[in-house]
Formats: sequence, structure tokens, C-alpha cells
Amino acid sequence: MLTNEQVLEALKPVQDPELHKSIVELNMVRNIQILDGSHIMLEVLLTIQGCPLKAKIQQDIEETLRKLGAASVSLKFGAMSKEELAALTQSLKKEATTDSGMPKMLRPDSGVTFIAVTSGKGGVGKSTVTINLAAALARSGKKVGILDADIYGFSIPAMMNIQQKPTMIDQTAIPVESHGVKVMSMGFFSPDNNPVMWRGPMLNKWIRNFLVNTHWGELDYLLLDLPPGTGDVAIDVAAMIPQAKEIIVTTPHTVASFVASRAGAMAVHTKHEILGVVENMAYYEDKDGTKKYLFGQGGGDALAEQLNITVLAQIPFAQPEENTGSSVYDEEWLIGEAFTNLAEDIIFSVEKMNKQV
Repeated sequence: MLTNEQVLEALKPVQDPELHKSIVELNMVRNIQILDGSHIMLEVLLTIQGCPLKAKIQQDIEETLRKLGAASVSLKFGAMSKEELAALTQSLKKEATTDSGMPKMLRPDSGVTFIAVTSGKGGVGKSTVTINLAAALARSGKKVGILDADIYGFSIPAMMNIQQKPTMIDQTAIPVESHGVKVMSMGFFSPDNNPVMWRGPMLNKWIRNFLVNTHWGELDYLLLDLPPGTGDVAIDVAAMIPQAKEIIVTTPHTVASFVASRAGAMAVHTKHEILGVVENMAYYEDKDGTKKYLFGQGGGDALAEQLNITVLAQIPFAQPEENTGSSVYDEEWLIGEAFTNLAEDIIFSVEKMNKQV
């Protein structure tokens, strides 16, 4: 004969798919009734009415309780009250922030590696590098997030073909997950692709909001897709996350390389460690293996030499896979393989640096 205690214990491993926390820990399981020793009835209170992942929760609960020995499982769904949501939000914030309100992930000992992906000018594929590096890190087993800090030129949601919006629990946003990567972007909050017309203080406020009022959960890496150049957002990120490391993206073109050197000079000035240069659209490879250098040669090497760093990768030029709507390359593609190698090199470098600290 099953007991309420056995049911709760069995359900502890079942997680809310968005918060990645136990539904028992979140106090979502209510009113357990057991009829004839094996017929289980219970209520599950969702964090939001009409939760898009309700079917997933139901499936996990039913499978778990049948393994426990339930002859049947009857679920009733409800929603948490405003008071319960407020308490949950406070709990999430307390878990994620220090007493002073600073996100714990910003502490040097948080275990999160911040990588700012920057460039001197737009159009060099900075966001393409960000999403593909993030996806490659996730494929390697790392917990990865992307903060689309390009407030004016946000493009990450469209490039990853993300259709849904973040779930909001009171004032806390749950990042959208795509390709195993948690994503937060101004693009989720700008209706109909409307332009964002803000000046410095508002930019700083939103970057802080993305860090403080987003439930990132456990992360190994948070990639920040910075706007091109050396403006307000880059300065704010340097101040907020002094331990961030940087990757500078350029094309082989000498002008792109020349402009990118300013971003590198800023990284040196703000004492951000530069992991290296990624030369994007380095060449186009024909079917016979012949390489064509559509944008010239040498830009990445010249930039690396000027900043006394290395070229981490030379990414070929190609269109994304057809019919996927996403700019994330499959790991079996030549470009996907290049990003896999880049991710492996970065993991090795970061772990080596951490051991030296």
C-alpha cells in the first residue's frame, strides 16, 4: 500500500522543465490522495496559468508514479496564487543574489566563465560566432547561456530561430532554451521588431536586469554578444564583469582587422583577458577542396600580432543548412566541426587558467 510520503519522495527527482528544480521543492504538489492503496490522485500548481510545458510535467509525474507501483494516476492542474508567486520569486532571487543584491554569478568564485564576444565593426559575424560557440560548448556537456547584450542590434533569437518568449514568474524571467543554450535578449521584449532608442543609463539598467532578474540557474559559461565598437554597453560590461574574458571577431579584410584592433585596445585598457581572435568568413571551400579567399587574407593574423595574442580559429564561409531557419551549424558540417574545435580549445584554456589561479 502506497503512502503520501512515498509519493512525495518519488516525485523529488521530477523537475519543473523551466526552473530545473524539483516540483516537490517548489511546493507544486498538493492534495495527494491514495485510493485502494494504489490509485493516486494529486493536484499540481503551475507557476503560470497555461504553462507551455504542462504536458511534459504530466508525463514525468505519471511515469514516475507508475514505476512506484501506482495502478492509475489522476492529475489536476492549478496555478499558484499571486502571494505564492511572490514568495517563489523572492526565493529565486535570494538563491541567486548576495545580501547586497549583487548576482552571485558575478563573484569571482562563482564557477561561471564569462566570455564577451566583441568586434570593431558590424557585419563580421560576431553573433554567428557567439551562437555557434555556445552550441558547441553545450554539445561538449557544459551548461551555457547567451546574454544578447547588443541592445540596439539584437539578433540572437532570430538567428537561433526561437519563436517563444521567456516565461515570466512575477518579475523574474526564465531564459528560453535553444540548442541546449539558455538565451536572454532584448529581442524578446521588443514587439514587431521595433527599434530600441535609449541612451546610456537605460542601457546599463537593462544589462543589469538581464543579470539580476533572470533565473539563469547553474551555468559553466555565459557568453555576452556585445555591440560592435567601444560604446556604452562595452564600458558597462567591463565595469560590471571585470573577470570577463574576450574573443575578438574579425574578417580577413584589412579594414575589419584595423577597426577590430580598437576593441582589443579597450580590452587591454579594462584589463579583460583576451582569449584570442576568431577570423570569420576566412575562406570559401569548393567541392574539390579548393579554398577561395573572398575577403582577402591576413586580417586575423595581423590583429593577433598587433595585440600579442593568437588566432583561435579561422571559420570558413558558408550558408546555414536549408529549411532549419537557424544559423547554428550542425556539428557534422565543416563549419560546425570548426566551432567544436574552437570550443574544445577554449575549455582547455579556461580550465588551465583556473588551475593557475
